[in-house]
Amino acid sequence: MRLAAALAVVLVAGAAWAQTPAPPPASRDQALADLTQADVEARRRAAAALGEVGRMEDVPALVQALRDGDGIVRALAENSLWGVWSHSGDPEIDALFELGVEQMNLRQGPAAIAIFTRIIEKKPEFAEGWNKRATVYFLMGEYEQSLHDCDEVMKRNPSHFGALAGYGQIYLRLGLPERALPYFQRALAVNPNMEGVAQMVEEIKALLAEKRRESV
Repeated sequence: MRLAAALAVVLVAGAAWAQTPAPPPASRDQALADLTQADVEARRRAAAALGEVGRMEDVPALVQALRDGDGIVRALAENSLWGVWSHSGDPEIDALFELGVEQMNLRQGPAAIAIFTRIIEKKPEFAEGWNKRATVYFLMGEYEQSLHDCDEVMKRNPSHFGALAGYGQIYLRLGLPERALPYFQRALAVNPNMEGVAQMVEEIKALLAEKRRESV
């Protein structure tokens, strides 16, 4: 499903690609190899396919693809990182995860917390279970719990730009822009395509500079 959605992005965003469709890579190994090919169409197919067939050990390759010269490759790589992160490798955990995400999207906070807590208890090494619970805690205004879960995410997945940006959002809500700034900067260091985060960095820098001027 993720691969189909990702390829749909390609069809909308790249007319030339839409006119010359080609099958996705035959294997994970082929996708990883194609991700560094000079042929942009091969890189696009590879970036999309890795959302389905990729593993956690492929995260560095996808993070590198976030700096690809082609914008579609970058977007597909970002989408595929979320895909890889959301696959636990355990069908039971993945089914629970989908249910938790559905409840989160429906703003059923306590029910979503209960599901993600079950996931964490069953498979604590699954970083995305912690990340989704951190997200729900944030939406519920439980910022200390959210920060705790973000810490657990980073122990397991240091490249998680979503959790890094999450720290920044929490510290902004707590009125601590000086603490938010380095986390937003770290998120951009992993994924430089986050335009909203980049804008936030500039706004915080301006705010802190104004505070320094006023304190002189």
